[in-house]
Amino acid sequence: LWVCDVIYAHDNNFNIYWLSQAETRHSKAILKNGAVAAAITVSNNPGEQNIGLQFSGTAEKIEGDILEIARIHRRKRGKPEPEKKGEILDKGESWYRFRPQRVEIIYEPLWGFEKKVLELR
Repeated sequence: LWVCDVIYAHDNNFNIYWLSQAETRHSKAILKNGAVAAAITVSNNPGEQNIGLQFSGTAEKIEGDILEIARIHRRKRGKPEPEKKGEILDKGESWYRFRPQRVEIIYEPLWGFEKKVLELR
C-alpha cells in the first residue's frame, strides 16, 4: 500500500483520473492490487467547517490517452488544452482511472459531523 497526492480530473460518472509515471511506487502498487482509498479535502483554513470526500473503490492503468480528460486536466492546471490525443503524455507516463464504489461525504455546514454515504456499484 502507498499514498500519493495527485492532480486529478473527473468525469460525470464519478470516475477520477490522473497522470503518473508507470515506474512510481503508487503506479506499481495499483498494478499489483487495484483496491484503492482516496480523500479530497476542500476545507483547509483555520476556522473553516469540514468539507470533503472519502472514497474506496478500484483503480486501473489506462492504455493510451483520453482527450476530453486531458483537456479537463489542463484547464484545471491553468495550461493550454491539448488539441489531439497524446499531446500531454510524457515518455513512461500513463493515465489511471479510479472508480469509486463507496463515497462518504463530509459537509459540516449542513450535517455537522455526520457523514452521508453513497454506494456506487
